[in-house]
Amino acid sequence: MLEQFRELICQYVDVEPEQVTEDARFMEDLGFNSFDFMSLVGEVEEKFDVEVEERDVVQIRTVKDAMDYIESLM
Repeated sequence: MLEQFRELICQYVDVEPEQVTEDARFMEDLGFNSFDFMSLVGEVEEKFDVEVEERDVVQIRTVKDAMDYIESLM
């Protein structure tokens, strides 16, 4: 799943794929702003056929948080 997240993340922000680690924080380490992050959430919903609850989004800080959350919905 990490490789899929790398591909998606690199479409939204200008980072090298190797910078996208499980511990990478979306805002601080990868340079996401809130608009980019919400756009990514929408794409993740489509790609993984899940529905992300808005109240849960604020608790997703790292790539691992996102992967764990998506896996819990599948």
